[in-house]
Amino acid sequence: MSYKPNEIEPKWQRIWQDTDAFRVSPKSDKPKYYLLDMFPYPSGHGLHVGHLKGYIASDIVARHKRMSGFNVLHPMGWDSFGLPTERQAERDNLPPSEVTRLNITTFKTQMNMVGLSYDWDREFATSDPSFFRWTQWIFLKLFEMGLAYEANVPVNWCPALGTVLADEEVKDGVYIETGDPVERRIMRQWMLKITAYADRLLDDLVKVDWPEQVKELQRNWIGRSEGAEIFFEVEDYGPITVFTTRPDTLFGATFFVLSPEHPAVEKITTSERSDVVSGYVEKAGRMSEIDRTDMKREKTGVFTGAYAVNPANNDRIPVFIADYVLMGYGTGAIMAVPGQDQRDWDFAAGYDLPIIRTIRPPEDFEGQAYVGEGPAINSGFLDGLGVEEAKRRMIEWLEREGKGRRAVTYRLRDWLFSRQRYWGEPLPIIHGPNGELEPETNLPLLLPERIPEEDSLREHEPFSPLERAIDWVRTALPSTGRPAKRDTNVMPQWAGSSWYYLRFIDPRNAKTPWDIEFEYIWMPVDLYVGGIEHATLHLLYARFWHKVLYDCGLVSTEEPFQRLFNQGMVHSRSYRDNSGRYYYPEQVYEKDGEWLTKDGDLPLNSRIEKMSKSRYNVIRPEQVVEEYGADSLRLYKVFMGPLKANAIWQTDGLSGTRRFLDRAWHMFEVSKAYSDIEDSEEIERALHQTIKKVTEDLENLRLNTAISQLMIFVNQATAQDGVSRDTLSRFIRLLAPFAPHVCEEIWQSLGNEELVLNAPWPEYDPEKCIESEVTIVVQVNGKLRARLVRPSGAEEASVRAAALDQQTVRQQIGDKEIMNVIYIPDKLTNIVVN
Repeated sequence: MSYKPNEIEPKWQRIWQDTDAFRVSPKSDKPKYYLLDMFPYPSGHGLHVGHLKGYIASDIVARHKRMSGFNVLHPMGWDSFGLPTERQAERDNLPPSEVTRLNITTFKTQMNMVGLSYDWDREFATSDPSFFRWTQWIFLKLFEMGLAYEANVPVNWCPALGTVLADEEVKDGVYIETGDPVERRIMRQWMLKITAYADRLLDDLVKVDWPEQVKELQRNWIGRSEGAEIFFEVEDYGPITVFTTRPDTLFGATFFVLSPEHPAVEKITTSERSDVVSGYVEKAGRMSEIDRTDMKREKTGVFTGAYAVNPANNDRIPVFIADYVLMGYGTGAIMAVPGQDQRDWDFAAGYDLPIIRTIRPPEDFEGQAYVGEGPAINSGFLDGLGVEEAKRRMIEWLEREGKGRRAVTYRLRDWLFSRQRYWGEPLPIIHGPNGELEPETNLPLLLPERIPEEDSLREHEPFSPLERAIDWVRTALPSTGRPAKRDTNVMPQWAGSSWYYLRFIDPRNAKTPWDIEFEYIWMPVDLYVGGIEHATLHLLYARFWHKVLYDCGLVSTEEPFQRLFNQGMVHSRSYRDNSGRYYYPEQVYEKDGEWLTKDGDLPLNSRIEKMSKSRYNVIRPEQVVEEYGADSLRLYKVFMGPLKANAIWQTDGLSGTRRFLDRAWHMFEVSKAYSDIEDSEEIERALHQTIKKVTEDLENLRLNTAISQLMIFVNQATAQDGVSRDTLSRFIRLLAPFAPHVCEEIWQSLGNEELVLNAPWPEYDPEKCIESEVTIVVQVNGKLRARLVRPSGAEEASVRAAALDQQTVRQQIGDKEIMNVIYIPDKLTNIVVN
């Protein structure tokens, strides 16, 4: 008889809620374990089963750690400020706060539906005033430390949305979400000086247990480069500085390139070149940095009419501007050495510029620019030197001659921290004669409840909608009472997610952002689970804020997240016709290997893609839970393959995990009916082997193989027609983190009063894990010739003798000389003959 999840699961979800089963207190004699999910943005569409992969995995770990004697902090909240909610609010004609509330209700219902064991007493949203009060407070700390400042910087401005966009949101001059045009403008923006922490952000990566791939992404984003700054004199203007990691190639610099935004461009451009240069600058201003630095793009530029002097040989070289040079990296100027840089080679070839090699390539080199090692050539006093020695000599010469200096630079830029939208944290800054900070006693600085309709005279100008809330903007300087204006920018969505893990420690504290004692107890986060898409910016920003707070004496650890795990994505099949229109799975059917629409038999193209509502291929958890049950869904999500790998969703696969739960339920019913069952030696050994493997797999997040072992045990127990009460009790505790609802039901039926989630994790006896007999493979020259069944741990000599006594082995050896015998205990013996 199968169990009934539609009855069991709601029952235990109510019990967990009514008993506050997952509430945690910092005051405990148990060792702490802080387990955190990257909290979600609560969109109106709710969660799909792809989102649940990481949440279910972390929940399994949390339940296992509780049963293993840890005091587990496992919270959940909502990353609720940002442009998507504001756009949904406009579509639904609702306030963003109401949209956020409705979306959170949907998400929370779905999470509870699958039995996620969050401590909901710690729940908050980043748009809650009680939370963003402290986000504003941290901003004040950043300002006081000189890490927050205003500057005129180039930004991606989207007139249709009325806000600045990140480079990652722009492609081919349009916003990737809507297709709205984006302009490159110079605007006054708030910046955070993350570059002041570049070396620490780089060096401290050795202190954390993160995937090497993620560490490398962080290193590349920070992009520390050692080299030299070199001064090039530009005729009729003066010196312009370049940064290069290859000062040894200076003799090969045959032209000079400036970023279109470089402040010297307008001053050095000759009158006859003015029109073409200004046109190029305007065109480059409409492109994102990502597009401009695309290595596959054809390199373009224009001659300014000006010339610079190469300080190594006094050669007169032309000055160009080119969009592949960015003002935000280095100095916005480069010396172009086409012989040693393929990008410069392509540019030089296109504009018929000289190419001089400064490193001798190997004789068999057939490429163009040579970027490898070799002796210096065509380089005066450097000729014959290797690259590293030539770098050292050139830097010494530059410093001695006053033509340059040793330098370090970073790809990392200061964090553009302001947005021109409504739904975000207001910046606590008051603009007046000198400018002042919003007093801490005024925090949280709330958003105005209502924004007047947009002034049509200004609708195409870059300004924040908060400027229209005149009564909110008008204020007074706290120091003098003189009239002043509040800053009308808001913080980016990254702000709240850069410190939310600390608020979970003490979320109801109204006096401080967190209690220092609680922070010392809980930090750092022991395991942080989330998608690889947040591996760079979110982690970088959170680490930056954490280090600032460490310098303020507000946190006790230098890094916030000790261990990081990135779960793979979930893909599913999508269907679309030749016009690009997508179809829901229920609108199609398969016939003779071809997918067709149910309405008109239109042939469809099908492909496996990331699960996304825009591709109409999402599966909502409600429909799965209704048909198969939450425990079947939990098992399937982590049984699909290794947790870190991408997986393909196939609803039919749920039948397998549901059948497994039916067999486990049947094993329980049989075992309960026959209370005097005695376990065989094989079952006892299988139990201890299962405890050992499941425990080790959980510690290493090999959840799919842990489930495989549980399935093997159930098959063995079913073949015996049940197991003893003690064995059943231990097995149910092993299964409980994966399928908590059915296990609570069985645990209660066994007469236990406490919840299984609080029961102790079973231990195994290493001696009882050992097989009494093993099968040993016998090979001759690596080819299988026999199998031996022998007691586990048998002596090598006895196994060797038995192997040589096998007729099939003797036939293969004949009168050949035995050169060697390779023996792997309990597994293999390989006889090597000549």
